[in-house]
Amino acid sequence: MEELDLNELRNEINEIDAQLVPLFLKRMGISLKVAQYKQANHKPVLDRARERELLKCVGGMAQDADLGLYTRLLYSDIMGLSRSYQRKYLENGMSAFVQKVQTAIQSPKQSDLPEGAVVACQGVDGAYSALACARLFKRPDILFFDAWEGVFSAVQQGLCQYGILPIENSTAGSVNHVYDLMHQYKFHIVKSVRLKVEHALLAKKGVQLSQIKEIFSHEQAINQCSRFLNGLSGVKVTVCANTAAAAKRVAESDRCDIAAISSKDCMELYGLACLSENIQNSDSNYTRFICIGKDLEIFPGANKTSLMLTLPHRPGALYDVLSRFYALDINLLKLESRPRPNSDFEFRFYFDVEASVYAENFLRMLTELEASTEQFCYLGSYTEIL
Repeated sequence: MEELDLNELRNEINEIDAQLVPLFLKRMGISLKVAQYKQANHKPVLDRARERELLKCVGGMAQDADLGLYTRLLYSDIMGLSRSYQRKYLENGMSAFVQKVQTAIQSPKQSDLPEGAVVACQGVDGAYSALACARLFKRPDILFFDAWEGVFSAVQQGLCQYGILPIENSTAGSVNHVYDLMHQYKFHIVKSVRLKVEHALLAKKGVQLSQIKEIFSHEQAINQCSRFLNGLSGVKVTVCANTAAAAKRVAESDRCDIAAISSKDCMELYGLACLSENIQNSDSNYTRFICIGKDLEIFPGANKTSLMLTLPHRPGALYDVLSRFYALDINLLKLESRPRPNSDFEFRFYFDVEASVYAENFLRMLTELEASTEQFCYLGSYTEIL
């Protein structure tokens, strides 16, 4: 009996859907005619005042506070789909930007990264960025820079063909300073690599752990090894430029009471001894590095895309973008927000999405986001090496 009642309810829903779908299609057809009229009369497709008025109206029709909210959400989605439908048919061809992306997809300059290239990395020999570089290039000519700004600048100015930058760690999270620098430079992401990071505590040969009074390392590595450090008593922790620079500092110092959190590669490189290995909080400690270039290069098989967007400072602006990803069946891998300089509580958003560059919905996504956001920056499409 219970199963029969459920089937009857489902049949009722099917009957309602059979009425709703034709009405939805009819509404979409009329909305397209409205857009055609606006185009002919040089009016914008988006009428924010009209949308607010409609949401208020349909919410009131529900005559129930909870259902009124659901009704507003439903119609917000419907209006987003209407705008997408309108733009698909009213765009006079693709924008110059989307054409440039499509050309890069169809006619790549090369099938993959070259085996050898001049590559910018932050740090010194033994830095994790250099290890990531070795995963991407067989014969890289590495130029080291003191800061991440130097890597961005070297690529933008053409001093280096590519640059390697850490973007996030599975334990410590996003590398915020790199995100904050992105809007200051012109570049494209052409590849990414996920590197397993295993930290060791290094000191001069013959030094014991009980002698250590100060430990040097990069702040990301310090965060990744917080449990180990919390177990030490009376030890000062000092932040430095990177883990390899920390190891080099220990090796060149006259002190015998200092150590560095670094890689075991640096132990051999700088003639140090390992006091403790695998001191990171998690055995699954990975850092993602991006490989950036000055030119737009999209290699075959690219299935990840990174975007930087500035959205209108109003309720629902972020929801509008997220609903487009959902409508186009595009998977959102990461959403990062960073404060906009010289603004009060306004943010710039970074998106990593999963979408094959050969899929029809990929170019549609770029077209819609370019047309509907205050600032749209396409950072690149690429594959990630695991």
